[in-house]
Amino acid sequence: MALLEVKNLGISFGGLRAVNGFDISIEKEALYGLIGPNGAGKTTVFNLLTGVYKPDSGKVLLDGTDITGKNTIEINKAGIARTFQNIRLFKQLSVLDNVKVGLHNKHHYSTLSGVLRLPGYRKVEKEMDEQAMELLKVFNLEDVAHVAASNLPYGQQRRLEIARAMATEPKLLLLDEPAAGMNPNETGELMDMIRFVREKFHMTILLIEHDMKLVSGICEKLTVLNFGEVLCEGKTSDVLNDPQVVTAYLGE
Repeated sequence: MALLEVKNLGISFGGLRAVNGFDISIEKEALYGLIGPNGAGKTTVFNLLTGVYKPDSGKVLLDGTDITGKNTIEINKAGIARTFQNIRLFKQLSVLDNVKVGLHNKHHYSTLSGVLRLPGYRKVEKEMDEQAMELLKVFNLEDVAHVAASNLPYGQQRRLEIARAMATEPKLLLLDEPAAGMNPNETGELMDMIRFVREKFHMTILLIEHDMKLVSGICEKLTVLNFGEVLCEGKTSDVLNDPQVVTAYLGE
């Protein structure tokens, strides 16, 4: 059974049908790409999958559970985490505290305990510090744990955003243009990191990307969107050589 099964997903904004009849099926531990020209509806699909938008039609099944129309918190708890094209960190918080934000799904203490710094609060905070540091070690960020996120180089900020997403213990990780703004060296490091995350955490990954070198280098399968509809799908090499895909990107 596929980890993610999406059938006939659609949404309209006023008179514009932004996504129409979108289908996708992603197996566990797959590294899958969603590509298409600017304005094709890729980020809108991500927003539908993560509860930012509620679909007008269709179903979203995650590991066999229907999560259609649930809110962002419920979907995150069900097992979908994402990053954004424009990095969205808590810039003034430390690297460690950014990761701890992702851990709050799994750790709880009462408001009273937090205000009065009671033993229950201190116990949970200690556990979260330890877990966050373990994740930072995995992403080679432990040496900057107490640095403000805003002071990190761009590549490290992207790594931190992925580490924070992984702190929620997702089943499916959505990466929205992770290579945006990166130079070729940073993109190469990102490709290695995405492969590492898949292998280390047995993670299923769906990514949006315009960098075709990255797409062809790591994605096993692709779905191509054009004007909100699926243009084609299949093995990466087949899709990238499909004449209708070339036409969608470059014109006739």
